[in-house]
Amino acid sequence: MKMFVVFTVCVSVVVLASAQADQKLKNCNEVRTAYSSKGFNVNDVPNKGVHGDHLKVCPQGFSCCTLEMEEKLSQQSRTDLKAPVHQLSSNLQNTFTQRHRHFDQFFRELLNNAEKSLNDMFVRTYGLMYVKNAELFEKFFRDLRLYYSHGSGAVNLDDMLADFWTELLERMFRLVNVQYEFGDSYMECVSRHMEQLKPFGDVPRKLRLQLTRSFIAVRTFTRGLALMPEVVGKVSTVSASPSCVRAAMKMLYCPYCTGQVALKPCMNYCLNVMRGCLANQADLDTEWNNFLDAMLGLAERLEGPFNFESVMDPIDVKISDAIMNMQENSMQVSQKVFQGCGQPKLNMASRARRSPKDSGFPGRFRPYSPDARPTTAAGTSLDRLLTDVKKKLKHAKKFWSTLPDTVCVGDRIANGDDCWNGTAKSRYESVVMGNGLANQVSNPDVEVDITKPDMVIRRQIAVLKEMTSWLKAAYTGTDISFVNEDDGSGEESGSGCDSPPCDDMYFPTTEPVKPVIFKTKGGNQPSSGTRLAPCSLAMAVLLLALLALLTRHTR
Repeated sequence: MKMFVVFTVCVSVVVLASAQADQKLKNCNEVRTAYSSKGFNVNDVPNKGVHGDHLKVCPQGFSCCTLEMEEKLSQQSRTDLKAPVHQLSSNLQNTFTQRHRHFDQFFRELLNNAEKSLNDMFVRTYGLMYVKNAELFEKFFRDLRLYYSHGSGAVNLDDMLADFWTELLERMFRLVNVQYEFGDSYMECVSRHMEQLKPFGDVPRKLRLQLTRSFIAVRTFTRGLALMPEVVGKVSTVSASPSCVRAAMKMLYCPYCTGQVALKPCMNYCLNVMRGCLANQADLDTEWNNFLDAMLGLAERLEGPFNFESVMDPIDVKISDAIMNMQENSMQVSQKVFQGCGQPKLNMASRARRSPKDSGFPGRFRPYSPDARPTTAAGTSLDRLLTDVKKKLKHAKKFWSTLPDTVCVGDRIANGDDCWNGTAKSRYESVVMGNGLANQVSNPDVEVDITKPDMVIRRQIAVLKEMTSWLKAAYTGTDISFVNEDDGSGEESGSGCDSPPCDDMYFPTTEPVKPVIFKTKGGNQPSSGTRLAPCSLAMAVLLLALLALLTRHTR
């Protein structure tokens, strides 16, 4: 009886071993199918399991893999590792490439529409007088476009606006005083005292503040939108290290070698592998988030006090108001100029040709009506564009640090304990590492040299930090020159406001009135440092000479 029992047990062991061998052989057949589905030659797979002593990455017990298969699957794991990261990065790139295109198109078309609106209305209002001086306004808009495209290295906004008003004053002064002759030196005297004359009222000051702040904000914000796809593109080109590829191979394809082609990695195992492989990318997160916060801050400025649309839409009305202010006060302005710069000579030839109806300007603009403004081809308003992009910016925060968590989801992992832990189908016991290079010193699945950060990513960290400083400067209305686009002089332009004062777009508080420096009939002595008019200077010299002669005579 005992012999029978022993015999039965032996037979059972043999049968079980045979069944297991058959199962392993069957698994190799499944491996053949899965392996060939990756595009590899099915003949690479052995017909039955072999000893895995030759393998360099996967467990060296029973295996359906040869060394050649392991090498090919290692290359495949590099592709498979990159695919989800590339897809997520591409989605982010495409999102902000599209937003940048929309914003850029909107701003350029808003400029074009503003110029067209001004030209049409000035032709109707001022007629031939405007047509003869249209190049001044064409240059005005050309310079605005040039600044938007190339920054303060190409156009200094403060200087450009000052030159525009000075040139407009000189032209208008000649028109309202056509009966006189004015040489270049006389017109220089007129321009020199423009700040004290204020021929255009407060329009130049208000428009300078509104234009500089809105243009600086618009240009910097658009540049920030353009930078995001550039940074993502460069970071996504960083190749996986050999140790990362080895870890990915072990996680993704070593189950093939054990005949378990459907077995997925444990979630925490996947996180440790991905956090090790994406350690350098995670270090981008701090500056990335700082950059996004600065973009969101500037977006709020564009919605409020630096609103580009509210500045450009009625710019024709504002400039017309300045012109009409000069016309209405032309007599007072002219009298002050004549007192300060001298009485000009009469132009008899021009006076004979001029008819009374040629003097002055024929009319004033009608009130500004937003409904009359043309819409942009971008098909929306600035507020709607900003609402959309703010949602995208918020969604992009922590993109790099959450990348491993975004990859290790769905059908890429197995939930629960029936998962691949790197050596077998069992629970993963190791502790999950934190994000970033410094936290990978004890990563159990990926060898990471924390002393050698990736230089491509370090460069992008520096780029983001620099762009963040530009965005913060633009938030206060200051333009920090773009070194890579400008001449590298580091020159700044703009209004340079602190945060609270910038909230008031129309600046209702009045500036202290500066005393007029022109000499009046009272003969008051000008203050020190004030430039004297030529006739006053000659009189002062003559008085000094007489005083010297009287002194000698007394002695």
